[in-house]
This record gives sequence, structure tokens and C-alpha cells, in this order.
Amino acid sequence: MLRLLSSCSNVEPRILYGSLELVYYETEGRPEERFNFFVIPEDDDGIENLAELYLYHDRDGLRWLISQDDWVSFQNENQTWIGSRNIAMIEGGALPRGQYRAVLINKGGEKTERFISFDAPEEPRFPFPSFTIAEGGYRLESRYPRNHFICYDAQGNFVRTIELNGREGSISALNLPSSARTAALWAEDAEYRTSALTDVLPIR
Repeated sequence: MLRLLSSCSNVEPRILYGSLELVYYETEGRPEERFNFFVIPEDDDGIENLAELYLYHDRDGLRWLISQDDWVSFQNENQTWIGSRNIAMIEGGALPRGQYRAVLINKGGEKTERFISFDAPEEPRFPFPSFTIAEGGYRLESRYPRNHFICYDAQGNFVRTIELNGREGSISALNLPSSARTAALWAEDAEYRTSALTDVLPIR
């Protein structure tokens, strides 16, 4: 009798670390809240054996599903992260604070979970930032501790992130890549894991 052996193990995957960061997006009226939700996963059969990643807020009965086809994957310090930058409430409502639960499931159906807390203030600590570009210079209106330009090419593809050390200055002094055509202001409050992202402006 021939026995067929599966190449996949029956060991559950692991979540080594989980992270939630809140980003305020520029909209008319109140800024829209979205989470950057990412985990460092492990599976004995490799990352390609992972199938689904869930984020739950059990107190409010909320659930978000991120499938393998939909999640963002990137490398940082030799670690693979998977997740999403688009965790949001319906109609742009505020995301609840408190405890969340990440659940990771592999293709064999084995799963694991990890709790992640997010306790930033309900209201933004700082006013939403803005910036202007005119006559070859830029000027920021931002009370956030750190500020960056996120640069994009003519097709809207990400080019580079550049940290700004002052509230105003010359565009040419930033040594932007020649392909950069537009930029958004990314303002960051690392202490509370919150940021704000403006709409783009032309820089050339």
C-alpha cells in the first residue's frame, strides 16, 4: 500500500514580534486614522507556507483579514515582516485603543496568536502638519518631533525618504534624486507610535 507523505510539518507557526503604529492621513475635516500592522513570522516550512494573518480587537468585536495575496512583505535587519498599512474603520472612524490580538495561520491550518497593545491618546497630540514649496524652497508647519519628505517619481512610485532637520530650507540642498517629482510630509511622534502623512506637492 502506497502512503502519501505531506511535505508540510504539523508545527504551528510563530509570531516573534508584533507592531501597531497609527498614521493620520490628510482628508477634508478630521484626519483619517489607519494602522500600520506588521509581525515578524516564523514557520518551519518557510514564510511561503503562511496563508492568513488576522487582527482582532476582541472588546469591540472587530476583525481584519490579510491574506497572503494581500499582505505587504519587507526585510529589515535580516528579519521578514508581513502585514498591512491599511487597517481602518468603516467610513474613516477612529480606531479603538487597547489590546489587539494577531492570529497567524499557515496552509496546514496550524495557527498561533500574539497580543499587541496600542494606547496612544484618543485625540492627536499635535495639530495636523502642513508644508509649502515655492521659489525653490520649502517651509513646514509641524509640531511633530521628526519630519521627513517622502519622495515619489512621475508615476507615483516611492523614491526615497529624506529627514528634514529644520522647518524651512532650500529644495536643492536636500540633494533629491533626479527622478523625484512630488513629495509628501511624513511627521512622526515615535514616543506614542503615531505619525501624520500629508498629500503630495510637486517639487520640480
